[in-house]
Amino acid sequence: MADAQRPPEVDRIAASQKAVAARRARAALKRDIANRVVTPQEVTRRAYADPTSAPGTLRVTEFLTAIPAIGEGKRDRILADLAISPVKRLGGLGARQRRDIAHWLDARLPEPTARPHRSRLLVLAGPTAVGKGTVAAHIREAHPEIHLSVSATTRAPRPGEVDGVHYFFVDDAEFDRMIGAGELLEYATVHNSHRYGTPRGPIFDAIAAGKTVLLEIDLQGARQVRRAEPSASLVFLLPPSWDELVDRLVGRGTENEEERARRLRTAKVELAAQNEFDHRVINDDVARAAEEIVSLATTA
Repeated sequence: MADAQRPPEVDRIAASQKAVAARRARAALKRDIANRVVTPQEVTRRAYADPTSAPGTLRVTEFLTAIPAIGEGKRDRILADLAISPVKRLGGLGARQRRDIAHWLDARLPEPTARPHRSRLLVLAGPTAVGKGTVAAHIREAHPEIHLSVSATTRAPRPGEVDGVHYFFVDDAEFDRMIGAGELLEYATVHNSHRYGTPRGPIFDAIAAGKTVLLEIDLQGARQVRRAEPSASLVFLLPPSWDELVDRLVGRGTENEEERARRLRTAKVELAAQNEFDHRVINDDVARAAEEIVSLATTA
């Protein structure tokens, strides 16, 4: 009788594999929250839409401690204040609990909101390996009406990069000369190694000719452009997930292990600054992300 009630071996294996996949999905989601790839509010929206999904089955305790700067002590105080049981999962929260946790998140961790204004100077930035160059190259090919600014850099060309098309490759002496002559709209040292800068002249010549200009630069450069040209629209390019960002960096194969670790540390800092930007675009598909950015530019 006991053997007759026991589930078939194949069912037990399938159930075990499903449980492992679910745990991995929740672990990946917690990494996304911790590294600010996704907002806590977006996680709750996904959880309520599908309580059986990874967000929906995530315990509230795990959700809160995944948020940067929330440890176990603070988590327990939040749960007590919101009258939420530690065993609750996000998808199982009641209407009052959902409302209370939404108010708590919005008061302390407000989501970025798009600025209503548009500008002919559009700045694209984001964390390392997010695919800024690939998206910009797609825009260059598909939308020649948009002027894509070419940056100057002191680093060596990567395979396939062409001087004057992807970058102006210069040495340190020439870069210093450009700074001294006021020829750069912005410049910065990136990843504690090479310098990058945006030549000023071609940008304002294109704007004067009625074109929209797209700058693909790093976080430091975007901040400098915001100070120099407050009317510029800043767009932050996000990866679909933290794990995808890591995979892209490793798969690129252009950095050694030490350099990859340094770039990932920088990526966390860059992701934490996304609230400074006017718009956020997820690079889950190059063509789709490029068209979303173009839609911002062409309405300038």
